[in-house]
Amino acid sequence: MGHYIQGDVVIAPVSFEERRGAKTRPAVVIATGGNDEVYFCPVSSKPASDAPCVPISLDDFSEGGLDLFGESYVLTSRIRKIRSGEVIGKWGRLTDESMTSIAIQVPQSLESENDRVKRTKRSRSLR
Repeated sequence: MGHYIQGDVVIAPVSFEERRGAKTRPAVVIATGGNDEVYFCPVSSKPASDAPCVPISLDDFSEGGLDLFGESYVLTSRIRKIRSGEVIGKWGRLTDESMTSIAIQVPQSLESENDRVKRTKRSRSLR
């Protein structure tokens, strides 16, 4: 079982509501949670026509990369959650700048439970 952090680019099974089953595809880790949960946004070779997405290219990687011939797109509105043991592998890591442009597109309501717990503990200790 691997340990993943925000900005890692992994290969994972991704299911879409409109289709049955899962497809193995690249994904960007946006957060982690309790119980070994990994929250991620899938990566597609085509931009979403109905939702926000962020283009990425090989220049956006600080480590590793994907087999990209052109841009790919991080589907920031399609957050998925799996257990870290379900991740097939890690392909690289995005630069901090690239991760920041992705993070601002992710709906705030989808932050991980772990982040909510940390924030609650911090606010209690400030009282």
